[in-house]
Amino acid sequence: MKPNNFAMRDWHLEHVEKVVLRYMKGISPDASSFEKRNFKKYSTISNCSKQIEYDIKHGVTVQEVIELMNKIRNDASYSEVRQNQDAVQRLDELERQLNSPKKGDW
Repeated sequence: MKPNNFAMRDWHLEHVEKVVLRYMKGISPDASSFEKRNFKKYSTISNCSKQIEYDIKHGVTVQEVIELMNKIRNDASYSEVRQNQDAVQRLDELERQLNSPKKGDW
């Protein structure tokens, strides 16, 4: 019997999707002060990329992240999110952030 090194890989893949969508959508104009504070703390581009990198360490492949971003970009089920031009720009920005070389990679 082969051990499962990444038992929660599916959960981490879903988490990547949630993180990307939350960052893309942004915050609603009528958000409470608590929601604004949490958004400012947890939904920055650097925090999103850190969360995605954490999920990659726990079994999600880079290829799966790229496929997910392409799915968000092209799939009809995400058309409502793509209607906002700022959301598409945030997705581009997040892709650039994830593709840029990290401090210890060179």
